[in-house]
Amino acid sequence: MPYAENEGARIWWEEQGSGEPLLMIMGLGYSSKFWHRVAPAMAEHFRVIMLDNRGVGLSDVPDGPYPIPLMASDASAVLDAAGVEGAHVFGISMGGMIAQEFAINYPQKVRALVLGCTACGGKKAERADSEVLKVVWDRAKMDAAEAFWSMAPYVYDETTPRELIEADFEIRKQTYPAAKAYLAQVEGIFSWESYERLPRIKAPTLVIHGETDRLVPPRNGRILAERIPGARLVMLPSVSHMFFTDRSEESNRIIIDFLKENTLP
Repeated sequence: MPYAENEGARIWWEEQGSGEPLLMIMGLGYSSKFWHRVAPAMAEHFRVIMLDNRGVGLSDVPDGPYPIPLMASDASAVLDAAGVEGAHVFGISMGGMIAQEFAINYPQKVRALVLGCTACGGKKAERADSEVLKVVWDRAKMDAAEAFWSMAPYVYDETTPRELIEADFEIRKQTYPAAKAYLAQVEGIFSWESYERLPRIKAPTLVIHGETDRLVPPRNGRILAERIPGARLVMLPSVSHMFFTDRSEESNRIIIDFLKENTLP
């Protein structure tokens, strides 16, 4: 079972497929298992490398908080462990924050960047409304089922079939994080920002965001695209935070096409 060692923690990772390396970074409290709708499609074209962020899945659960730069260094250690000098990088939600930090701190390791349903943090970001933020904090005191279904109305579009959401829950409950790990990641999110540093990102960048996202409001995607030089913005109508469930085939194709455009011959 592969692990990378970094800053006092073992970070679990796995890979599938072949071709140009693609590092994928998951969001708050989720393990790499939640790439179940994305990884198979990506692995048809790329060498997909996935990690469990510290605190979740099979990675260690050290004391927190877990700053975003620390989790970006975990991702860098995973690429080193995989023997990869440079990769495409795709992060969603908190994973998109880690991906931004990664692109800023390790530019030589990033061939192309995909930022899904994420934000720049800090005062320049548009935060979710108080109703949603309350659930974000309260989830630490809930069991897996209560936490998942209390957040579902804010992260899935109302048009998304119930059976798809239920299938996501079956995956989610397999690796539900400990409260201390979840809160350690939350603290990392709320103490981080990238707005002033975004112009330093030089990698070709795709920003993809759902128009009905209530957890990370869609204006955040527009802010990222405006601040990152040459970034391409795709806004998906009738799609919320979990765009990879709400519209998996379409979003996978958009990302694959973008990465292929930026793959070395």
